[in-house]
Amino acid sequence: MASDVAIPAPATAKPAPARADATMSPEAMRRLQAMALAQRRRRRLQAWLPWLVIIGMFVVWEAGVKAFNVQQFVLPAPTDIAASMVKWWVPLLDNSWQTLMTTLIGFGLAVVFGLLLGVAIGSSSLLYHGLYPLLIGFNSVPKVAVVPILVIWFGIGTVPAVITAFMISFFPIVVNVATGIATVEPELRDVLRALGAKPSDIIRKVGLPRAMPYFFASLKIAITVAFVGSIIAETVAANKGIGHLMILASSRFDVPLVFAGLIVTAIMGVAMYVAAVAIENRTTGWAMRGQNDQQITVAGV
Repeated sequence: MASDVAIPAPATAKPAPARADATMSPEAMRRLQAMALAQRRRRRLQAWLPWLVIIGMFVVWEAGVKAFNVQQFVLPAPTDIAASMVKWWVPLLDNSWQTLMTTLIGFGLAVVFGLLLGVAIGSSSLLYHGLYPLLIGFNSVPKVAVVPILVIWFGIGTVPAVITAFMISFFPIVVNVATGIATVEPELRDVLRALGAKPSDIIRKVGLPRAMPYFFASLKIAITVAFVGSIIAETVAANKGIGHLMILASSRFDVPLVFAGLIVTAIMGVAMYVAAVAIENRTTGWAMRGQNDQQITVAGV
């Protein structure tokens, strides 16, 4: 009878998968736990390694200066540089803020114009072949030779430093963005066109996401060289900034203060680099999934 007929379970119903630790042998579980522990130790080492390297460098530097009795005007010891930073912390803070401001303004302009020009060049082969020689020639000109011209045009002050930071950080952004967009697969473009996508849609939905890893790679380069541009302009034609302070210190043979300016600039560059990496990880983490797959994680261990 119909009441005696057993109704089979739906075909889509599947038994819940058994937990991995229920089917693993004790030896396999011990291996997994050891791998997870080694991975945690590796992450802790990666977090501490930069600090250990920096501290080790300063220790070796200090020991070498003391051991070979190097004069302070030739190469000051890290302790002498630290003492100079404490003594002149107000001028260092004031001038470093000026350098940071000019660098960020020039870098921001380079990001905006570099991204726009990179998209245009990467999207058009005519622009690519037409503008690329001009960009290479522009980047080949020594920026220190351009600073006197900027002084004639804009006078001594902040503007030449901003423009120099812009010029020196503009090229890597343009090249990387253009490369990211130009390397979109032709087959993918053809499929999207067949589906009715416009060229602007292809650039906006495929080209720009494809270029984002290239873009952030260029940012990490551009932000560091932008400081170089600002310092170059400040050493030639400025009345304020780390470069100007270093020139004044060198004229008085205050070498520890010169090195203090270099260290402050390095700290600002590292801070901006870390900020760029943090933004990159939040926005283009999908591009690093190959590296993330190498992280061994064991649930419940």
